Amino acid sequence: MNKYSLNYFNSLNIEKQCSFLNKINLKLNNFTVEQRINWALEYLPKEIVLSSSFGVQSVVSLHLMIRQFPNIPVVLIDTGYLFPETYRFIDQLTEQLKLNLRVFRPVKSPAWQEARYGKLWKQGVQGIKYYNYINKVEPMLHALKKLRVGTWIAGVRRQQSHSRKKLMILSIQHHVFKLLPIVDWTNQQVHQYIKKYMLMYHPLWEQGYVSLGDIHTTNKWDFGISEEETRFFGLIRECGLHYSK
Repeated sequence: MNKYSLNYFNSLNIEKQCSFLNKINLKLNNFTVEQRINWALEYLPKEIVLSSSFGVQSVVSLHLMIRQFPNIPVVLIDTGYLFPETYRFIDQLTEQLKLNLRVFRPVKSPAWQEARYGKLWKQGVQGIKYYNYINKVEPMLHALKKLRVGTWIAGVRRQQSHSRKKLMILSIQHHVFKLLPIVDWTNQQVHQYIKKYMLMYHPLWEQGYVSLGDIHTTNKWDFGISEEETRFFGLIRECGLHYSK
């Protein structure tokens, strides 16, 4: 039996739930990333999955996890609008790292969506939010249900945007435990890890992309703008996968 279960957590009132998470996060704050992953594998509910966008620095989380859990299901949400370089990068890493890749897609194809709704990403904030919901959030919810996930691990970091600055190492999202083992890592730490293990950035990194998503809502970084402004035309930052507010 797992030491920490969702049933136990859900049996607590809101105040006790917050106290429960705060207590664990205080403990995890003092752990190395490897220790956080080990702790999750030992104490958090099964099934455990890792989600990855296969973005600029995604190789770090992938490499960290497979060193301790080689066959962990790696969930990719394929919107059908990723960069060609991203699809090739996925193939390359899947072969090199022997990933147990699980691909989930929207119910309706890109062509069907555009026929029905038009180009949602050109329809302001509300259009972008709906686009993200049907192309990213819904497929992720389906993945969590189909794989019977109890613990979801992701590689997002606080330094990536203002909206992520208060993210905890361990939280509850979509009714599962969610662990962010490198949430407090800096860009420098990420770079040092990639260099240490001779890993590779996404190929578009060298072309000036610092954050990658779909081809029509991702721009290169330029002087005077932040990393988060390179996504969704600077209108929003989050797609809803990791921060639903």
